[in-house]
Amino acid sequence: MENKKRTDIYQSPLEGRYPSQEMLKIFSDDTKFSTWRQLWLDLASAEKELGKTEVTDEMLSEMEAHLTDINYDVADAREKEVRHDVMAHVYAFGQQCPKAAGIIHWGATSMYVCDNTDIMNLYNACQLIKKRILGVVSILKETAMQNKDIYCLGSTHYQAAAPTTIGKRITLWIQEFLMALSTLEAAMSQIKMLGCRGATGTSSTFMDIFDGDEEKVKELDSIIAKKHGFDVFPVSGQTYPRILDAIILNALQVCCEAAYKMGADIRHMAHDKEVEEPFGKKQIGSSAMAYKRNPMRSERMCSLSLQAIVNSLSSGIIAATQWLERSLDDSAGRRICIPNGFLETESALILAGNIADGLVVNKAIVRKRLDEELPFMATENIIMEAVKKGGDRQELHEHIRQHSMAAGARVKQEGLDNDLLERIAEDPIFDMTLEDVQAICVPRNLAGRASQQVEDFIRDFVQPVLDANKELFADINTEVNV
Repeated sequence: MENKKRTDIYQSPLEGRYPSQEMLKIFSDDTKFSTWRQLWLDLASAEKELGKTEVTDEMLSEMEAHLTDINYDVADAREKEVRHDVMAHVYAFGQQCPKAAGIIHWGATSMYVCDNTDIMNLYNACQLIKKRILGVVSILKETAMQNKDIYCLGSTHYQAAAPTTIGKRITLWIQEFLMALSTLEAAMSQIKMLGCRGATGTSSTFMDIFDGDEEKVKELDSIIAKKHGFDVFPVSGQTYPRILDAIILNALQVCCEAAYKMGADIRHMAHDKEVEEPFGKKQIGSSAMAYKRNPMRSERMCSLSLQAIVNSLSSGIIAATQWLERSLDDSAGRRICIPNGFLETESALILAGNIADGLVVNKAIVRKRLDEELPFMATENIIMEAVKKGGDRQELHEHIRQHSMAAGARVKQEGLDNDLLERIAEDPIFDMTLEDVQAICVPRNLAGRASQQVEDFIRDFVQPVLDANKELFADINTEVNV
């Protein structure tokens, strides 16, 4: 049956407006509680494998038959009575598995299922974020190559500066996403399972179950972790180190910093009419000003990115304030900040891919803006050429500064044509004809290696990363354009 949207209560926009169904599923109740049941089965199976005859094949089969058909009504009713979610689900699972009820959760604490489930969710969510980053990079790579020779006005201090190309500017975004990817991969390398360590991380209950056999107790951890492809933390309190959450969410923060930078650049360029983000055929840009094409997707991407950046602070505070072997003041915060961090980050990356895939470069406007400022942009190269002829760099700089101020005032205050090149040609200190000066004032001559830098960067740094991750994002172009 299709779920009907609730309209009588608040629902988070992170539930249905922005992220993918794939990410929502990772943090769903079905995933959470079926993973709890799988971990209870893993524990019982490992205890049997290590010689505990109290656990039988019949019990294991019974548990395996009910991993996903979770009786939520029973669990919810029980939780209202006992005020403990894990024990409520132990009870509900036991109701479906009466033969196994007595050995479910044998020797474990709540954190055995809660933390190990969280670890698996963290890893799977990181993998999805990694795929999203690769998708954005893949699309931006194509956009950069398509625009590598589109010369545009550079900008420093948000003032006109030496020319670059649209493609070169896009490589700056790609590089930051690749740095975010490296940060995420480094964070993921620290993910390990808690294992089953008991109330204070000493494995005391399992030492009792296995009659003091330390080797079996250590092997129990290993068996369970290997079933899911993880190592275990060498030591722990009752929980895995909460600083891991901070490390992971910090990596998400870096992803969103890269996304925000891209979005802010596009918003500035859109203001100058150099680029436009995708705009639907019947899309409305403003309820009042029908002509407007506001960069709404870029603004939304920036908004979501800021939320993720702020959200990451929560995990650091939680990690710093955990007491001794554990305190429960992390519970509510982690239930909110971890899923939200991933949902916000993924939503921003989906938008980044969508914007990149449909980015429109208004080449005529780009060239017009460049041409208007080109004489000023040429002054540095003119100085260098004059120095080659024996001129004094400092004197040349002062002359060109004065000519630039005069030409700028003529353009801005009087609305007249820019006569800077003529002024320079008439000044004997430069020893140049107007033709000499005009020959320097060509975008290709002023943009250095901008175009070649795009090709070199894509070939040497971007393509190897994409090639190394082919399997991970084989279908990313479709997924990103949600």
